[in-house]
Amino acid sequence: MIELLKKLISIPSVSRDEAAKADYLWRYFTERGCITRRSGNNIWCEAKPYDSSKPVILLNSHIDTVKPVASWTRDPYNVEEIDGRIYGLGSNDDLGGAVALTHTFFDLKDTEQPYNLILALTAEEEVSGKGGIESILPLLPKIDLAIVGEPTSLQMAVAEKGLMVLDCVSAGKSGHAARNEGVNAIYEALPDIEWFRDYSFPKKSEWLGDVKMQVTIVNSGTQHNVVPDKCAFTVDVRLTEQYTHEEVLSIIRDNVKCSVTPRSTRLKPSGISLDHPVVCRFKAMGGELFGSSTMSDQALMPFPSVKLGPGDSSRSHTADEYILRSEVEEAKRTYLQLLDKLC
Repeated sequence: MIELLKKLISIPSVSRDEAAKADYLWRYFTERGCITRRSGNNIWCEAKPYDSSKPVILLNSHIDTVKPVASWTRDPYNVEEIDGRIYGLGSNDDLGGAVALTHTFFDLKDTEQPYNLILALTAEEEVSGKGGIESILPLLPKIDLAIVGEPTSLQMAVAEKGLMVLDCVSAGKSGHAARNEGVNAIYEALPDIEWFRDYSFPKKSEWLGDVKMQVTIVNSGTQHNVVPDKCAFTVDVRLTEQYTHEEVLSIIRDNVKCSVTPRSTRLKPSGISLDHPVVCRFKAMGGELFGSSTMSDQALMPFPSVKLGPGDSSRSHTADEYILRSEVEEAKRTYLQLLDKLC
């Protein structure tokens, strides 16, 4: 398992450029006798025999990474293990979870279980790309539960925020700045920007808290002596299960003057019942539950899912990213205890 982790780290796989890593995984699975399928840079295996009378559990992690930041002090693809820390790009997000789920699948695939088991190692998670998990779901059997192996310090996320990015435009009228002519679009935008900063949605989520909105980009003006006739700004909206994208959009449009255009409404918030068997089993094991503000491929899964994996989310996307060998080993033990004979 650790050898696989180190090999995968050494193969660059920035989002949408995962082919070399997918090639390696194809060989890795087929050499071990797995019936392996591939679509694009997504690889998946199904435990056999398949029994249509049983539910289906999906184990999922992603193989793509962000680009390495400039402040790395090591070669991000030259794996180093120092005092139990395994350094390398993607070690924490999300290759530690990927290899732990892979070897859990190996241990369970040849044993009788009350469910069908599928392992999917997928692409484009870091960019929420349409060539990732979303593209292969129509090729899989109906999924009843997914376990997503993102870094959660082996706590179980029973809810996760969704995302909607808004492009907003406030209109003005151009004029000469010296004569105070026109209508300044920046000034027109200010009340709306303040509203995004100050508004509080009334419905709160038990696990995820409030819907959060942040204005993150503002663009306006062409030169110092021209009153701008357009101010464009971007808003990052993190949704909870208390609201649909459409409900949030309606509230926003009722309260601002600017035009509001969502880039996408496909990244949904997720949640699972606390009475679900996988949650009950995890609590009986002494595991801790939480709600996650960071997004994963759960946002694209229209079925019950939880997020559970080795590593610490705060290490993701950072220079000199690492994961502990002990975290990966503990993750596999946890997955096996959670899944073996799960009804």
